[in-house]
Amino acid sequence: MSDAAPRPIDRRMFAGFLRQHRGAAVAVTGWSLLEAVPALASGLLVAAALDRGFLAGRPAEGFFWIGLLGAAMVFRALMTRTLTPWLGRLVEPLRDDLVTAVAAGAVHRAAAGARDTAGSGVARLTVQVETVRALVSALLRSARQLGVSLVMAFVGLAALSAPVAALTLPPVLLTLLLCAPRLRVLARRQRRQLRSEEALTAAAGEAFDGIRDVVACGARDRVAGDLSARITEHRDACRAVARTASANTLLVALGSHLPLLVLLLAAPRLLDRGALSVGELLGATSYLVSGVAPALRSLVAVLGSWGVQLATVLRRLSRSTPTTEHRTPGSSGQDLPARTPRSPDLSLVDVGYAYGLGAVPVIDGLSLDIPAGSHLTVVGPSGAGKSTLTTLLAGMARPDSGRLTLGGVPAADVDRAWLHRAVTLIPQEAYVFTGTVRDNLRYLHPEARDTDLLASATAVGARALVDRLGGLDASVGLDGPPLSSGERQLVALTRAYASQASIVLLDEACCHLDPSAEERAERAFAERGTTLVVVAHRISSALRAPRVLVLDGDRTAVGTHGQLLRESPLYADLVGHWVSAGTS
Repeated sequence: MSDAAPRPIDRRMFAGFLRQHRGAAVAVTGWSLLEAVPALASGLLVAAALDRGFLAGRPAEGFFWIGLLGAAMVFRALMTRTLTPWLGRLVEPLRDDLVTAVAAGAVHRAAAGARDTAGSGVARLTVQVETVRALVSALLRSARQLGVSLVMAFVGLAALSAPVAALTLPPVLLTLLLCAPRLRVLARRQRRQLRSEEALTAAAGEAFDGIRDVVACGARDRVAGDLSARITEHRDACRAVARTASANTLLVALGSHLPLLVLLLAAPRLLDRGALSVGELLGATSYLVSGVAPALRSLVAVLGSWGVQLATVLRRLSRSTPTTEHRTPGSSGQDLPARTPRSPDLSLVDVGYAYGLGAVPVIDGLSLDIPAGSHLTVVGPSGAGKSTLTTLLAGMARPDSGRLTLGGVPAADVDRAWLHRAVTLIPQEAYVFTGTVRDNLRYLHPEARDTDLLASATAVGARALVDRLGGLDASVGLDGPPLSSGERQLVALTRAYASQASIVLLDEACCHLDPSAEERAERAFAERGTTLVVVAHRISSALRAPRVLVLDGDRTAVGTHGQLLRESPLYADLVGHWVSAGTS
């Protein structure tokens, strides 16, 4: 497993994306300039129609310039149609990159012990990524067009009359400068609104789900007060967003009309001095009324809605991917050097772990030593925390309390590369990747030779399966024959045996094998000196182990099979259940 952290969702990611898709970005820029030809030429054509045509007594020439304006509009529609596929060549790859970044971030966060819920990960991969795709697409269509049209309108205005451009440009720039910081304020207040909405939804959902308990415990006033406070907070957040948006709308309305007012006030003097003709005045008015004012209003509105939403969603997505540094679980924000354990000894001292704040601990006050090369079987009722224990030992989660060390090094400080080489966890549902048998077996040890892979398969009892599939070059997964659950477990067991792992955790990893095959696999790991922790599926696993851990809260006990039969009523009950079920 690679320890390289995925690329974070930030400005550098988008800069790299644009470099990678430079051709599409250049094409979009070029076609956008052509699309803005009517915005550039409209005022010039109107001025020419008046000054050279109608006012000069040549109506035919006037209609000619008006006809060119109509042709420019048709040209704009054709350019928009040509541009649309190029926008897709930017939007769709961006979506793919976001999915990759979010998925990679989820994997790395899980490897670092983060406790994300499945729902939040699915929401990021589906709703939020798709929201980014839709918003980027909308902004490329609208904000891009409006921004280019605004710039081209002023270029055309400057070409028509430099004095008029000099008079009307400052109010527009002032409006944009005043709006930019207010958009940041709007984004901050929208984030507050989203947080308050999520808090209100969560609180209301919990209250409604437990309404019977609320009534039975006489907690109606308390719950109602809490919900009222949440509602008030959400109301205040919504009002703050509305006030900021309304102020922005008023500011843009004034800013979009101010250039026209400046032109009308200066027009008599410019006309008297001959600095402006009647046609140029009408052309300049056309630029301001049909070009600058609507483009400015729409651009700020689009950025204030879609742009702020995009910034908010990207901020949320960025929290799901690590920074360029990859921190180990439990690291404080200080850059402490990772440490390599001197041995694969495992030690737990008063370890506790719960799934979520306020939840009942699954593991509570567990103290246990697992020396290097030892063999431990874990038993207990369903929900006792057996799988949770293997997750903690594998470094995939961090204890909430107590101390977990590997070779004397706190688990949070262990070098991740060493941990991934030294510890292998095989869950109940084994994974078989699409590829060859060889690819699957040497996944954890890419340098393994074919002879080592075959020897590993023989050791755990999977050699007959490898031969039946057609050898190491045979295809498995989606490209190969269907495998039973037991065959998939044999593949996973061989993969673990072929690895360099000195600690192997079998979380009911042989439950789909028959008892003799299970015994062969467990003995193979024990005899090679591997530290072996087995979550038992059958009583035979406990009988083979020198030590057994009975895990069940305050009834937790450690000892040999014989000791536990005498000293642990829970273990005796479990053994009796196994024997009566005929699984021994």
